Amino acid sequence: MIDGSLPRLEFWCDLQCPDCRTALDDIRALRARYGDALSVELRHFPLEKHKHAYAAAEAAEEAFAQGLGWPFVEALLARVEELDARGQQVLLDVAREVGADVEEIDTALIDGRHMLTVDADQAEGKAIGVTGTPTYVIGRERLDGGKSQEGLRERIEAVIEAAVEASKTS
Repeated sequence: MIDGSLPRLEFWCDLQCPDCRTALDDIRALRARYGDALSVELRHFPLEKHKHAYAAAEAAEEAFAQGLGWPFVEALLARVEELDARGQQVLLDVAREVGADVEEIDTALIDGRHMLTVDADQAEGKAIGVTGTPTYVIGRERLDGGKSQEGLRERIEAVIEAAVEASKTS
């Protein structure tokens, strides 16, 4: 176990993005290594080229409100091609599979209760220079995985280890 506080990892994600699905392997590996000491926060950055990504972000927010956010996100990212082909029905299918209240997710998509959260994430992402997904922000460093994820997990681990060392000396 790691002593000291770890920097929070922001995972800027488009839930219809195949690269974000691949990035989940890094997220899982980081969680396996650091456990609960590493806080991973999903941040929404739906891209215009993915027509169901915005609704997927809203549905994920409702799943988080129900305590099933990460299971929903992981199950949905496993089905990005199906989401592309079948649209919002896939969001409800995934909600059912993870045990979420499907009617409440459907209602949230209709009433837009999570639009402000998604819009705020997207605006903040643009403000800090996020241009594609996946993008990670840890400490004060932004790591863009949209072009290549090669070496990103190692760079994230290096930032975490530097923070751990810094906390030991302060």
